[in-house]
Amino acid sequence: MKKCQFLLVSLLSIAFWGASLSAQISGTQSLPVVQVKDLKGKVVSTSEFSNGDKPFVLSFWATWCKPCVLELNTISETYEDWQAESGFKIIAISIDDARNSVKVGPFKDGKGWEYEIYLDENSDLKRALNVNNVPHTFIISPKGEILWQHNSYTPGDEIALYEAYKTLKDGKTPEKH
Repeated sequence: MKKCQFLLVSLLSIAFWGASLSAQISGTQSLPVVQVKDLKGKVVSTSEFSNGDKPFVLSFWATWCKPCVLELNTISETYEDWQAESGFKIIAISIDDARNSVKVGPFKDGKGWEYEIYLDENSDLKRALNVNNVPHTFIISPKGEILWQHNSYTPGDEIALYEAYKTLKDGKTPEKH
């Protein structure tokens, strides 16, 4: 009897987890309202994140994360062109803790990144979005819905991100990555 109960609970858990995963991919999960800081220390609500009537990219990263830096450096090379072509916008969320967050501004300046960057020093937004590893990238609709997400980075992923962005901006569904 205990084995049957365990099996039933396990199956229900898997079904619930699968339903939540598909909700994240389909855009029915919304960006949680959480407080983060800008690089000057001003508290900002995620409800203020916007790209007008276009989606935006939310990219979780850290100064110590080599794949994160590689991804943001690679995107930086074409960021201006992508903005002009499609309105592409990145909001980068540093998960560096309070000890290391003072390095984020100089790090960004040293890289020449033009992204909006916010600090999630207490990992509130990271936890709310269930981000376990960085880099973790989301595309958020103008209404705040999560439309697409990707975890990790290998060269070429930035092209898939941009293609997904353009597809979603046009109201279509991107291919799975």
